[in-house]
Amino acid sequence: MNPPAKLIFTISLLLGTTITISSNHWIMAWAGLEINTLAILPMISKSHHPRAIEAATKYFLTQATASALVLFSSMTNAWYTGQWDITQLTHPTSCLILTSAIAMKLGLVPFHFWFPEVLQGSPLITGLLLSTMMKFPPITLLFMTSPSLNSTLLTCMALLSTALGGWMGLNQTQIRKILAFSSISHLGWMAIIITYNPKLTLLNFYLYALMTATVFLALNSIKASKLSTLMTTWTKIPPLSATLLLALLSLAGLPPLTGFLPKWLIIQELTKQNMAVAATTISLLSLLSLFFYLRLAYCATITLPPHTINHTKQWHTNKPISTLIAILTTTSTMLLPISPLLSSIM
Repeated sequence: MNPPAKLIFTISLLLGTTITISSNHWIMAWAGLEINTLAILPMISKSHHPRAIEAATKYFLTQATASALVLFSSMTNAWYTGQWDITQLTHPTSCLILTSAIAMKLGLVPFHFWFPEVLQGSPLITGLLLSTMMKFPPITLLFMTSPSLNSTLLTCMALLSTALGGWMGLNQTQIRKILAFSSISHLGWMAIIITYNPKLTLLNFYLYALMTATVFLALNSIKASKLSTLMTTWTKIPPLSATLLLALLSLAGLPPLTGFLPKWLIIQELTKQNMAVAATTISLLSLLSLFFYLRLAYCATITLPPHTINHTKQWHTNKPISTLIAILTTTSTMLLPISPLLSSIM
């Protein structure tokens, strides 16, 4: 893809995200979502590989359906209440349709089927955008409509997402699919708390985006897309492999790393809301995803026998990228000491 086209698509992504998160009218929010969808499609299919074309097609069909449901939900609410304001979503049918539409856009269970396939067919940098930036506008819509949403439905979706994200990631060997199921599992943590404490959902998303960006940028520098490739990186690029190890453990939510912070605060809030059973269930289900995080971390640090790998150093990462990865790793693994402050703010 030539630089002018990449610049146009990047600006369109930023524009669509900005329009959606800053709008109060449903039509403007829907327009921002559509701009985002149209801008990311060329980035998914830029390799012209059949798998990439298939991923772009699946993404377009899913997102177009979800956007149509968002528009239908807003029109239904306007028909019964006369309100086009996003925060005035009060009709029960509209709330149900909107929850389904946002779940489809995010990849929550049971609307998750498209996400692993699309991420597997996309380049790593595009996969990073799909896992972080493209999820920000739908989560913003959930944040603005959180008082009207059905908490029971979201809790069921959250528990199923955490369970299925951990279960389906256990037998995967493709790193992008593992990260896709990791994203589904993390979305479960965000969805379960959105109606009780929306600020915690945004905090969870910000920290998840930070840790996921570290992992994707490290994998892109290593050029690793399978576990077998990841197992040969320690002897070639030891510093980056150590960085990836810390980021993966933080993404798994192991204390005292940053990834433990949002889970800790969410469990605390659920307990305050007399949802100790849900808190215990989602904590136990997250142990499933912990297994494949530890497997990824083990593969990133394992040293294969000398005859199976090439011992030449392959540190091809330019200085700005390596500096960015170092900054992201430091932030995504060392924020836990400020958790008392964040707990008091939330």
